[in-house]
Amino acid sequence: MAGLPERLTRAAATSLLAGAVGGVALLAGEMLAAKARRYAKPTMGLALRTSMGPQSAPPLRLVLLGDSAAVGVGVEWLSDTVGGQLARLLADGSPGNGQRHVLLSSVGVAGSRSSDLATQVARALLGDRPDVAVILIGSYDAASGRAAEDAAGQLAQAVRRLRSAGVQVVVGTCPDLGASRSMAPPLRQIAGFVGRRLAKAQAKAVTDAGGVVVDLAAETGAVFRADAGTLCYDGFHPSADGYRVWAHALYPAVAKAAMTEV
Repeated sequence: MAGLPERLTRAAATSLLAGAVGGVALLAGEMLAAKARRYAKPTMGLALRTSMGPQSAPPLRLVLLGDSAAVGVGVEWLSDTVGGQLARLLADGSPGNGQRHVLLSSVGVAGSRSSDLATQVARALLGDRPDVAVILIGSYDAASGRAAEDAAGQLAQAVRRLRSAGVQVVVGTCPDLGASRSMAPPLRQIAGFVGRRLAKAQAKAVTDAGGVVVDLAAETGAVFRADAGTLCYDGFHPSADGYRVWAHALYPAVAKAAMTEV
């Protein structure tokens, strides 16, 4: 994940090309600092697969697609990932949403961008069709320098393919990159701006494609900014507490989507 802050810095430098030389020098220094940091690595890879909930409850096939958030980079236990915590919430049920036997899997790959979703969709649709797909993507798109509309268009294509296959789709848009503690100001503020611009484009594209949007930056950004404990040791990836915050933000939309499959 070390390349992400580095690419964010390059994208930021491009955006600030008309800025003062001192500002560019500051960003260059931040790039060196970000590059030298030790970032969390994937520990579970493609092995994120489990089941939760009573066997007698209605089954629910839940698949995650996307980047490091979809595979839980930053934590060591499957139960601490956003997928694991979502699965537990769905398995336990809530008023109006009964218990489910959740079959959880992930086809996400750390470092993925929206252009990588086509391959992930193909893998997600192999075998038994998922009931609900949760897509978490955007951080690397924001860092790549690509136009937000282009990345959002690729995301929309993935949503349409899943919807055409009968899968309910919930998308968590680009999180609040301005909450990252692995980047110092002004890079942190620039990253936040780029992420918000992408999230806005994602929301429109996903809605038009028939998916449901959860604005993670708007719903959880304030929590991440206020509490350093929501990030793991690298100051960038979520901790177990951070993934729990995301899971609770996603849960209402995912539970509603799951109800259509009962």
